[in-house]
Formats: sequence, structure tokens, C-alpha cells
Amino acid sequence: MNQSDNLRGAILMVGSMLAFAFEDLFLKRSAMALPPGQVIIMLGIAGAACFWIIAAFRGQPILTMTALRGPALLRSASEAGATMLYITALALIPLTTNAALLQASPLAVTMGAALILKEPVGWRRWTAIGVGFLGVMIILRPGTEGFSPAGLLTVFCVIVLIGRDLATRVMPPSIGTFQLTTWAYMGLVPAGLALMAIAGDSWQPVAQDRWPDLAGALLTGLVGYWAVTAAMRQGEVSVVAPFRYTRLVFAAIIAAVFLGERPDTATWIGSALVIGSGLYAFWRETLRRKS
Repeated sequence: MNQSDNLRGAILMVGSMLAFAFEDLFLKRSAMALPPGQVIIMLGIAGAACFWIIAAFRGQPILTMTALRGPALLRSASEAGATMLYITALALIPLTTNAALLQASPLAVTMGAALILKEPVGWRRWTAIGVGFLGVMIILRPGTEGFSPAGLLTVFCVIVLIGRDLATRVMPPSIGTFQLTTWAYMGLVPAGLALMAIAGDSWQPVAQDRWPDLAGALLTGLVGYWAVTAAMRQGEVSVVAPFRYTRLVFAAIIAAVFLGERPDTATWIGSALVIGSGLYAFWRETLRRKS
């Protein structure tokens, strides 16, 4: 790949993170006005319909037993569980805090790959993982007045995402990208129903002023997914992937402008540790692959 491919890939990755940051804003406002489970159900139905159409045009079948077994089933279930936790957390904690905690996901996946898939991880990357999770603890501040138990929902979300990403790694190449995405969105429907049952929520009528947020969440989610997929195909992974961390920058700006959030010093310090350790771990992985 040449330099222009990497540049286009980087721009697409930054664009996708901007789209996902806006998606979080729309989801947060929706989940604060409606039961989170209801938001998940509506998002699942609309997203599955959109990606089903795309998959059909690409000749990727949706109604197949492949979706109900093996890595595909694990991926869909993990995606559904992570979404339940993430959207519930969005309704309860600041958007910036949620985004900062989510940045630990690449470190968690590296740890999962070492423990479950037995991928080689040296002491330097293990140290980076430890530093990253120290950053998570600084953001959460357990045992202090600033501790919010709801932040643990995002931590559990990060843990559940390990299953999704590891399942994706071992997915048969015959399974198409849009098949996976459609199955994931379809899995949100039972997940939302389960969350509504657990919380004891009932279906609420959607006020007219809430539809723009729901539509915005769907549109930005679709754009973000397309852009991140195109970015990974356009440029080299070692160049493009680190730009994922721009999501926190966008989330902080959006939260300040639209929600009036002002993250404290501990959140910024913890975020710096998480992002710094993630970038270092990724750099070490790149060196390992080259060698």
C-alpha cells in the first residue's frame, strides 16, 4: 500500500470515530428519555433491516444456520450483551467517562488473545495492559466520593467485547462482513427485550422530539461502521488503527458542547494512561509481526 492509501485510510478512520461519537450522543439522549431496552430493540430492528438489504445486494444470505452456531453465534451474543451494558451506562454516566473507559477495549482484547487463543504476548505488552487498567481504575476512582458504580457497566462491556473480537478473529472467511453485522443487529432485539424484563420497563410512546435522536443514532452508526470497515481495507493496519483513539477527543468535545460536561483531572489522567498504553501495545505488536 502506498502513502495515499494510508492517508485515505486514516481520514476514514477519523471520520468513523467522529460518527461513533455522535452516535453515542444520540443514544445517550434517547436512553435518558426512553427505556434503554426499548432503544436497543428499535436500533436492532432498523439496523438489521438496513444491513440485510446491503447483504442481499452482495449475495450474502442471512437466514442460514451458520448464524446460530460457532463463532458467529458467539459474536452476535457478545455484541448484544455489550450493547445492553453500553447503552445502559450511557444513560447513567457522563459521555466522556464512558468513552474513556471504552478505550481499554484493545488492551482487553490483547489480554484475551493471550489467555484464550494463546497468542504470544511479551512482558512489555503485559506491562502496557497493566498500566492501561490502572488508568481505568483512576477513571472509576473506586472507594472515593467520585466513584459511580454505573461505570462498571462499561468495564463489563469491554470484557464482553473480548468475546466478540476473538470470535471475529476465528471466523471462517466464507462469512461476509454484512452477514455478521446483520446478525449482530438482529441479536439486539432479544437483548433489548431481556433488558426491559430485567428492569421491569414497559414500552413507551416515542415523543415527536425524540425521533431525530433515534434516527441520528441509526444514521451515524451506519456511517461509522461503513467508514471503519473501509479504513481497515484502504490502509495498513499499523498506520490506520491508532486513529481509533480520536473517538475520545470527539466525545469530549461533543459532550462539552451539547451536554455541558467538563471532565475532571482524574478522568484525563486515566484516559492518558489507557490511550498511551494502548498505543504502545499496538506498536510492540507491529514490531513483533514485522520480525
